[in-house]
Amino acid sequence: MPVIKQDKIEFKDVTMDGAIGVSKASVIGSDEGWSSHCMRVFRVIGGGHTPRHSHEWEHVNYVIRGSGRLRLGETVHDLKAGDFAFVPPGIDHQFDNPYDDNFEFICIVPAAYG
Repeated sequence: MPVIKQDKIEFKDVTMDGAIGVSKASVIGSDEGWSSHCMRVFRVIGGGHTPRHSHEWEHVNYVIRGSGRLRLGETVHDLKAGDFAFVPPGIDHQFDNPYDDNFEFICIVPAAYG
């Protein structure tokens, strides 16, 4: 079983329209032997946000560092390190960070969408 050390994670800027101050690292997926899902880590800097969007797949999130917010439809949820979130398929959503420190979270999606 592969072990990925935190200091070896390589973040790449997210260039999707509407993303500001967001980077992503693909950590565990088919290359590491997990063929059904993909685990990514997202980092949102202070003042940054993901695009507001929806898609046909669900994702599971776990906050590993900092604080931020998750908009699900018209409801905004405050998140902090240690919190979990589930984003159902087809729901308009957005992560944002109104704080100074980095907001980092794990995002697990089906492999076809990772």
